[in-house]
Amino acid sequence: MKPILVATSSSGKLRDFAGAAQVLGLQVAPLPGFSGLHEVVEDGDTFEANVRKKAEAYSRHAPGELVIADDSGLAVDTLDGAPGIHSARYASTDPAANASDEANNAKLVRELAAHRDRSARFICVIAAARDGKVLGTFTGEARGQILDTPRGAHGFGYDPLFYVPEANQTFAEMTADEKARYSHRGAAFRKFLDWYSQQAEHDKPDE
Repeated sequence: MKPILVATSSSGKLRDFAGAAQVLGLQVAPLPGFSGLHEVVEDGDTFEANVRKKAEAYSRHAPGELVIADDSGLAVDTLDGAPGIHSARYASTDPAANASDEANNAKLVRELAAHRDRSARFICVIAAARDGKVLGTFTGEARGQILDTPRGAHGFGYDPLFYVPEANQTFAEMTADEKARYSHRGAAFRKFLDWYSQQAEHDKPDE
């Protein structure tokens, strides 16, 4: 079976998707030539709006192939859902440029210094598209708490601060398999895989 093409060059995202796909014996691969493509401007006001734009645009570069894209972020309850769709550029002084993981994490810790409520959720929306047409979107969430200090070395983004009580670990302390079980991206990807399996079954030739 062909690998599922993912419109990303993020090694962290690819690791997350690979961990979730491995359970079902599937493989994922980055969209060929992705790093050389024009970046899609994510100017939507929701995760779904942004991921639809990405999936539509990038799928045109792989004619006939199914391509998935994702948009995700952290929503902190006491910060009214911030950083939300601005998660990657939370600490940036340029609205169009991402900040480093370290800068974003440091700003989040500062913003929460005076708050006792540390509840938060990670949100991921995946869109599957072919030839510029979105065929479906799939949403996953993960709830947890924001720590004062980072823990773990395996994750990316806000993973070292995002503590999952039921696992007694941060996302950055988890293996790829463990993170796939608990994460927002794993939850969204499992919904996509259910849909993908149904499509594959439907497309089988009659015997």
